[in-house]
Amino acid sequence: MLKRSLAVALPAVLLLATGCANQSVGDSPAPSGAGAVAYPTKTLQIMAPAGAGGGWDTTARSMQKVLQDAGLLNGQSAEVRNVTGAAGTIGLAELVTSHQKDPHQLMVTGLVMVGGVVTNKSPVDLSKTTPIATLTAESEVIVVRSDSKYTTLKQLVDDVKANPTAVKWGGGSAGGTDQILVGLLAKTAGADAKTVAKQYVAYSGGGETKAALLSGDVSVAVSGTSEFADLVQSGKLRALAVSSPKGEDAGAGTPAPSIKESGYDLDLLNWRGVVAPPGLSAGDRAAVLKLVDDLHKSAQWKQELTAKKWQDFYKTGDEAAAFYQAESTRIKTVLTEIGLG
Repeated sequence: MLKRSLAVALPAVLLLATGCANQSVGDSPAPSGAGAVAYPTKTLQIMAPAGAGGGWDTTARSMQKVLQDAGLLNGQSAEVRNVTGAAGTIGLAELVTSHQKDPHQLMVTGLVMVGGVVTNKSPVDLSKTTPIATLTAESEVIVVRSDSKYTTLKQLVDDVKANPTAVKWGGGSAGGTDQILVGLLAKTAGADAKTVAKQYVAYSGGGETKAALLSGDVSVAVSGTSEFADLVQSGKLRALAVSSPKGEDAGAGTPAPSIKESGYDLDLLNWRGVVAPPGLSAGDRAAVLKLVDDLHKSAQWKQELTAKKWQDFYKTGDEAAAFYQAESTRIKTVLTEIGLG
C-alpha cells in the first residue's frame, strides 16, 4: 500500500538587492524599500513534457493561469509549451542540456516521469534538475465505455485472471502511473502481472487516450480522475474504481468505489510537481522557490485544486528533492517486480 505525507514545508526566501553587480536574482537579502530585483524579468516558460489534454499539460496551464490572475509575474507573462515523448524524458533531457542556469525555464514533472526514466533507460533523471516543489496528488480512475459489459472492477479482474491477454488497456506514457497501476492491480489480484502489463497501450496525452477508448481501440483506460471526469459526467464512460484509499466522485456525481473497497488491497496516488534547470545560483533558486510558494499560498491556486479535484501535496526545496530521490528508488523496484524495469 502506498502512502503519502502531506506535510508542508515553507521556505524562507528573500529577493536580492540590485546594487551589487554580477549578482543573480536572490543572491543576497534585499534591503527594505526600493532596490530589490524582481522576478521574473522576462517571459516565464513552463514546459509540459507531454501532449495536450493530459495531467502535466493541465497542471502547467493551471500554473500559468494562477500566476497571471494572482499578479505574481512582475508585469511579465507566462507561456506553456508542450514537448512530447518517452514519458516526459525528452522534455527532461531538453531542460537539463539546453537551459542550464536559466531560472525562467520551469518544467512540470511527476510520478509518470520517474517511471519513464526507468522504462526508457534515460541517461537523465530528476537528480540532474533543480527540484522546486511537489504541488498536487490525484487518484487514478479505471474507466470503460458506458456500453461495456463490465459494470464492476471484479468482473474485469476475473476476466484478466482467467486470460491475461483478454483485455487491452490504454493510458499515459509507458512505465508511468497508469501502467504501474495496471501491473499492481494484476499482481494484487493474483493475475499474471507481467503479461497483463504487456497488454497496455501507451498514449502521449489524455486526449489520445480518450479517443482510443471511445473508438474501441482499447477496452479499458486508466488516468487521473480529472482527465475522464467530463466523459463520465456526460455518460459516455463508466468509472469502475478509483485508486484512492476510499471511494470518490469520478464525475458521475456519486462516489465510485475504490480499488480497495472492490476487494483488492491497493491504493496509489499520482503526484505532480515542478523543477528548474540545473546550475541555478542560490539567489535564482530562492527566487523561483518564492514564486512557487506564492502561487501555492494564493486563493486562486486553492480554487484550482478544488475545481480539478486535486489534493494539496506541497513539499518544497530540500524536502522536495529528498522526496524525488525516494520515489525514484521506490518506482524502480515496483517496475522491476511487474516486469517493466
